[in-house]
Amino acid sequence: TTGVCTNNPRYKKTLNLDKRAGCSRREKRTSSRVLIFFMPVPFLKNKSLNLVPGQIAFREFLKSEYSEENILFWLACEEYKKIKTAPEMISSANRIYSEFVDSEAPRQINIDCGTRENITKNISQPTLTSFDTAQKLIYSLMARDCYPRFLKSDIYQGLLRRNDSR
Repeated sequence: TTGVCTNNPRYKKTLNLDKRAGCSRREKRTSSRVLIFFMPVPFLKNKSLNLVPGQIAFREFLKSEYSEENILFWLACEEYKKIKTAPEMISSANRIYSEFVDSEAPRQINIDCGTRENITKNISQPTLTSFDTAQKLIYSLMARDCYPRFLKSDIYQGLLRRNDSR
């Protein structure tokens, strides 16, 4: 897992949180919170932490960049994986497909045509892994593209300032 040293708001130093090399005690605490706040997997997997402000800030940033569908799709897929019954799975798969995957979807995600075609071909018999490839692509897109810009955004900087003042 990577994190961010916050000793200089203009420069974000990536580090391995397990080693926490190069950061002061305050920076380690802040960088752990910051990373968990904003990277989708940790802030969803670690339910014991109060991470709602980070989710809201990241979503607000994506909305400002007209790419909110990415986090909404990712979150929908995480909820979809928790489904226990076939009828609920079919209903939820169709909703996710209609909202994010279909070529006429109102919140169409940016995935390659092969992935889209594969989901379309199998949507009549969905499994818990039906959206895994698309979800990985969207996660990669967010991590590679949206998240680095988010770290430089006024939204993120404001949250850091509020966090530091506590």
